[in-house]
Amino acid sequence: MSDRIGVVGAGTMGQGIAQVVAASGFDVHLYDVAEEALSRAKASIEKGLGKLVEKQKISEEDKQAALERLSTTTSLEALGGCGVIIEAAPEQPALKEKLFHELSRLSPDAILASNTSSLSLTRLAAVCERPERVIGMHFFNPVPVLKLVEVIRAEQTSDATVQRIEQLAQALGKTAVPIGDSPGFAVNRLLVPMINEAAFIVQEGAATPEAIDEAMKLGAAHPMGPLALADLIGLDVCLAIMNVLQEGFGDPKYRPCPLLKRMVDAGYLGRKTGRGFHRYD
Repeated sequence: MSDRIGVVGAGTMGQGIAQVVAASGFDVHLYDVAEEALSRAKASIEKGLGKLVEKQKISEEDKQAALERLSTTTSLEALGGCGVIIEAAPEQPALKEKLFHELSRLSPDAILASNTSSLSLTRLAAVCERPERVIGMHFFNPVPVLKLVEVIRAEQTSDATVQRIEQLAQALGKTAVPIGDSPGFAVNRLLVPMINEAAFIVQEGAATPEAIDEAMKLGAAHPMGPLALADLIGLDVCLAIMNVLQEGFGDPKYRPCPLLKRMVDAGYLGRKTGRGFHRYD
């Protein structure tokens, strides 16, 4: 199998994954439909590697070598020779299923790994030519910093696919934790309902976002309060995960907070728009 790795999607997660892959010694092909997104991603990756040089975690030579291993493309066909393709497209089921169907026909021998934070891997595998080669590889933001990768096994995933992805995670300096294919997996099933409950507390007027975040940092030893974390993740992403949990389990405890819905409708998505539960310059 080729050591070349494809990454689909040049957003925040795709950028971080591509940076880690290139810095770990693999050739990486980063795909996006928009050339502008690829240009932003290259600049972000160069900046991220530059910070590692400043912190003396890598050398300038290491940085340049990683950048030389990175290529970008707006052609999905360019990923045809990759041994592993990691999908980091937006959390839209129809979009992901379309991508997986196309990728499975384009590169039938590749392992197709999705960075989805909540969607069913079994459903994604079902649209593929070789479903046994489909798996979840859920990184966490910021990818260069956080060590966890949730490895999600679909009903169809083979043992060989799991083993290959666990080996890849280790080669990327990550810790692979096996999780079943259940809505929200483990971390988001615990984390996002907590964010949702914090939004209910704000909606009810019981506490401000600042008070909630300070309380959780001081009282629960969280490095970041839940609403500041929501702003970092993106309120649209949090809402999408709550919708998946509610649909997947049919349990009213996963009902998205109306305030969270209104904020997403207003375009207050967090750090990426300059305003969420907090404001950003």
